Amino acid sequence: MRFIDAGGFTADRPWGALDLTEIDSATVRLHWTDQPYIWHVNDGPEVFVVLDGAVDMHYRQDGEERVERLTPGRICHAEAGDEHVARPAPEARILVVERKGSV
Repeated sequence: MRFIDAGGFTADRPWGALDLTEIDSATVRLHWTDQPYIWHVNDGPEVFVVLDGAVDMHYRQDGEERVERLTPGRICHAEAGDEHVARPAPEARILVVERKGSV
């Protein structure tokens, strides 16, 4: 068994991750960041859970940019093809579950 204090986790670079486990073809990672990611489109589904801090999730729907604020306990589920970018406010720890090797 392994126990992790997510609130105390800090990586050596933005979006650095602690690989927690693989479940079949999915990875479970704890990320820390104080910088935005890049606009991207996932090649598979992704579950994004803010554990500490806040993240402004920018996404495009019907050609329009929208923003949803994610705070601890809020879950974002992105399907393959959903264009989005996560921007911490000002830093965050995030649990991400996605296909192994996903962008």
